[in-house]
Formats: sequence, C-alpha cells, structure tokens
Amino acid sequence: MFQTDRFIEDCRVALREADASVAVRELVARAVSDPLDLMRAVGEPQRAGVNVVHRADDLTILNLCWGPHMSFQPHNHYMWAVIGIYAGREENTFYQRDGNSLKRHGTKDLNVKDVALLGKNVIHAVVNPLNQITAALHVYGGDFFATPRSEWDPASYEERPYNVENTMRAFEASNAQLRR
Repeated sequence: MFQTDRFIEDCRVALREADASVAVRELVARAVSDPLDLMRAVGEPQRAGVNVVHRADDLTILNLCWGPHMSFQPHNHYMWAVIGIYAGREENTFYQRDGNSLKRHGTKDLNVKDVALLGKNVIHAVVNPLNQITAALHVYGGDFFATPRSEWDPASYEERPYNVENTMRAFEASNAQLRR
C-alpha cells in the first residue's frame, strides 16, 4: 500500500545512493505499478495542478496533473527528474541546443505505469494528448522551484528564464477549460 510519508522517506534515503536518480526511479516505478493504490493515497486527479508533496533543497516531489490537451513549451530542469505516470498519457519531445536555438532530438510517450529518468541537462516539452487529466509523480534531485533554469518559446525557440508564475497560470487556464 502506497504511503506518502514512507515514499518521501524512501526517496530521502535513496539520495544517499551512489546513483540517487536510479534508486529513485525504482521507487517511482514501484509507486506507479499499482495506479489504483496510488490514487487511493493521493486522490483521484480532479483538476490540473502542481501539487507539492515534498520540497527541500535536495529533493522535490510533485503530484503533477496535466489538464486535457494541455501542453508546455520546451524547458530544462538543471537537475535529474523521474516521472512516473499513474493516469492518462504524457508525450515528451526532446531537444538539443543548436547554437542559440533548439533542434528536435526525439520523442517518448509515457503511459500508465511508465517511468522515465531525465538527466540534469535534458530539454523537453510535454503534451497531454487526451481528453482526460494525466497524472504523474515527478521527483526532482533538487529544489524544483528555487533552481534557475530556462524555457524556450515554442515557435521561435528563443531561450528565456523559466517563469514559475507563467506555469501556474497555464494550469489555471486548463482548469478554466475543465469547468466549461
């Protein structure tokens, strides 16, 4: 049975491993292997949002819910990330720097029970292609909210500082669509 406090503690212990991201990946894989059990603990996704489960300088755990057809422009994290899907589907497009721009480098779809480990220099964009909420555990090897990073304009690929407030507005706009 998934227990939030136990998951946080297990992730904190995993940070001491030689390859913490791989150890955390195994914990997330176990958590999303039984989506119904996980939903009983964290609640069934009802709205789009970035729900903070744990936040510290060295670890952030989010219950992230993408609204139907929600998309997010290319961005990086400057820390490793583990993403485990427990409802819906997430389409990731990966990019590499190309001078002052980006070029597409590949894609990866994540479905229920899938887990992805993203390295600290990964640049990706995310889309929920479904008419339902996509929900995932996101675990980051640092403070997701305090670490300066970049985002890129989806049309011009112009790099700019990541704007957390714009991200939160995108989730609220998705919730406004859900209410209609």
